[in-house]
Amino acid sequence: MTKILMVRHGKAAAGWDGSHDPGLDALGQSQAQALVGAIENIMGSIKASIITSPLLRCQETARPLAEKWGIEPVIDVRVRELPSPTEDLSRRTLWLKRVMQGSWHDLQTDPESAGVDYSIWKNGILDALKEHNDQEFIVIISHFIAINVVYGATQKSDAVVGFMPDNCSISQFEYDGQSIQCLDLGDEAKTVVN
Repeated sequence: MTKILMVRHGKAAAGWDGSHDPGLDALGQSQAQALVGAIENIMGSIKASIITSPLLRCQETARPLAEKWGIEPVIDVRVRELPSPTEDLSRRTLWLKRVMQGSWHDLQTDPESAGVDYSIWKNGILDALKEHNDQEFIVIISHFIAINVVYGATQKSDAVVGFMPDNCSISQFEYDGQSIQCLDLGDEAKTVVN
């Protein structure tokens, strides 16, 4: 049985309309520092692998915990942010706001999103979680919608967004070798996309 701690990255220095790959702002840096104690409150003295999205805000969120544990985080492209069909930052933000209100079925049939198979992206996230079933704990630093993919799978929901994880909130899941269960959702907040 593996407990999976999925952490949304700390507050980014820019949102989806401001940068393709922002780091953390000052608040995000302090959230990442506070995350160390929050994780240790859950895990005690146990150390685990840290998996992170390749994006800078996730890597910077993982850094304080990795330094405390004396390990190197593993960058896994499968837990990255939801792929966008456009590089234009303004269009990307409008697209994301619309996507977040709908379902995965809507997204797969959306003409603007043609050419991206979101089921492959979703399955990749779930595969990344299941791959570490030989450990007691695993910590994954990822993104708002990626965490919603896992939560949606536990609820058998087609909604893109089922809850609103706050920056550096910790959602706890468990994988028993067969299925993923939701143990506890992290703190929620009205959130901006970042």
